Amino acid sequence: MESSRLFEFLEFAAENGAPSGIGAGESALDAYQRLRHWSVRDPAAFWSLVWQRFGVVASTLDDGSQWETVAEGIDRMVPPVEEGGPKWFRGARLNFAENLLKRQDDAPALISWDERGRRDALTFAELSLRVEDFARALSAAGIVAGDRVAGFMPNIPETIIAMLAAARIGAVWSSCSPDFGVQGVLDRFGQIEPRVLVCADGYRYGGREHDCLTRVREIAAAITSVEHVVVVPLLFERPELQLSDARGPSAHLTPQDIRGGKWWHEFVHAALREEVPPFQRLPFSHPLYIMYSSGTTGLPKCMVHSAGGTLLQHLKEHALHTDIGDSDRVFYFTTCGWMMWNWLASSLALGATVVLYDGAPLPRGNPAVLWDMVQQERVTVFGTSAKYVALAEKQGVRPAATHDLSSMRTILSTGSPLAEHSYDYVYRDVHQDVCLASISGGTDLISCFALGNPLAPVWRGELQTIGLGMAVEVFDDNAMPVIGEPGELVCTRPFPSMPVCFWNDPRGQAYRDAYFEQIPGVWRHGDWAEVTTRGGLVIYGRSDATLNPGGVRIGTAEIYREVEQLNEVVESLVVGQDVEADGSRDVRVVLFVKLADGVQLDNVLRERIRKQVRAHASPHHVPKVILQVSDIPRTISGKITELAVREVIHGRPVRNRDALANPEALEYFRNRPELQA
Repeated sequence: MESSRLFEFLEFAAENGAPSGIGAGESALDAYQRLRHWSVRDPAAFWSLVWQRFGVVASTLDDGSQWETVAEGIDRMVPPVEEGGPKWFRGARLNFAENLLKRQDDAPALISWDERGRRDALTFAELSLRVEDFARALSAAGIVAGDRVAGFMPNIPETIIAMLAAARIGAVWSSCSPDFGVQGVLDRFGQIEPRVLVCADGYRYGGREHDCLTRVREIAAAITSVEHVVVVPLLFERPELQLSDARGPSAHLTPQDIRGGKWWHEFVHAALREEVPPFQRLPFSHPLYIMYSSGTTGLPKCMVHSAGGTLLQHLKEHALHTDIGDSDRVFYFTTCGWMMWNWLASSLALGATVVLYDGAPLPRGNPAVLWDMVQQERVTVFGTSAKYVALAEKQGVRPAATHDLSSMRTILSTGSPLAEHSYDYVYRDVHQDVCLASISGGTDLISCFALGNPLAPVWRGELQTIGLGMAVEVFDDNAMPVIGEPGELVCTRPFPSMPVCFWNDPRGQAYRDAYFEQIPGVWRHGDWAEVTTRGGLVIYGRSDATLNPGGVRIGTAEIYREVEQLNEVVESLVVGQDVEADGSRDVRVVLFVKLADGVQLDNVLRERIRKQVRAHASPHHVPKVILQVSDIPRTISGKITELAVREVIHGRPVRNRDALANPEALEYFRNRPELQA
């Protein structure tokens, strides 16, 4: 605990004016809580200390400082696009890639694995050279600061390289994973008009090889702004293989079949005689990333995140909340369409090794491949989703009995609330001496509202702490803060990683509608949560998916955590169905279950499910209707989509099926006679 970077920061902050030193007879946890409250009261002082402590590389002004003012307009919570809105580190000029590439030695920067156990590695020195090469090629192609570079890429080193190269010259990076369909890509990249599209010829997942170039040809033809398509040859090493994707067999294509297409090495080699462009140091708020909402209820929102806000927020979260340093090896199971990819990449700024994995997390034949990787690479921080933890338990993966995981210090989980039984599984069957940090935030802030705390104990079913510098509270129906009661998760003061704007939203109306419409002057995040008396957080589910049977508001996560403890249930989805009874309107709880192979839903199993929910949640949580389905619809980032199912069972159209990874699964929910009122 005393060796943690958070403990060191407590002392550093106290030496620099913060009331956070550890007094006589006081615990480090008490000192931390004092630091957290101070970081919210005086965010300008707090964020300037984060900048100083972790050595942000930036230009120096004439007076020797790196900025003119730390914060302006932070006395009220409004979008930065609004007149008088928050502004951070005015006068500062920095480059995101320069800060991630400070380390220049022969230690590994990137280690990459795939589901077959194939491995590759790049040192920090090699990574810098590869970034220089690609930045040179982008510059030679005429790409300048503010241009968009899009990645339709698997989770491989070239994706990191392309992103850093774009950031080096001030271009804006945006990515999505290669399992997106054509329309899903057009809905995203079509809005931002990239000049360069970086892709792979294909990818591997679940033992199959999938073609990408057929879709890329359609995408490049439809987005007329694309001038260059740069293709990484992942599958070209086996040209005799007949590629296929989910839509059926595909003829072999090459980059030459695509407008503006070149192999990666051709694109880079053509510019080798050009000068390497310098790191473009630009204002703190200069765009770095464009991220996307899920798009399940309409065209995805394009959220623009700044280089400075992303860097500073990630430095805080990695160093202070996750205790990452230059000896760590950090892994997160993610695709390039999920913000955890961006979050993972920022670990480079602290000199840590980033471990990449591309493929299925539980592939047939070797469901423990991720633990093979942890053991061999001596991973110290292991990140995943709550769904992976639950499925690993269901499949009987017991790495504590089969692997040496002694290197691992921290396990991170996000994507959905981590069920209480998953805490038990981790400490029983994965690692008994590890900090299990369930974290929560979102693409909206490209960071977290609640995270781990190296100074605090882990409480079963609870996120350890609210993030430093984040004025997060839970409001009741009267917009008053409450502790120990569920309510709306909100943020009441600005923070550096708020989106600087939404793309194509010049007046900021879509931005205001997204977060500030329901509670003026407060960021409503859309989670139904509870601040605990210990200062932690419990998340019950999305606010717009909460259930209201008989006027009692309950979170869907409370049902999932009970239902999915049953061995027969692989996963589940719960929604509220509007019904009319005795002349009045009400909501009944409807539960859909995907069951293990060979298991059929009968009245005995239905009663076991209801008994489990009634005994461990409440009678209000007990589903009125329980139905079996063959699959659960998910967004491309892997989250179950309750809202789409709710629309289907009410006979309403789902506005954007292309945002779903498996839209065909919606048919299992349509026109079910059991749901007829």
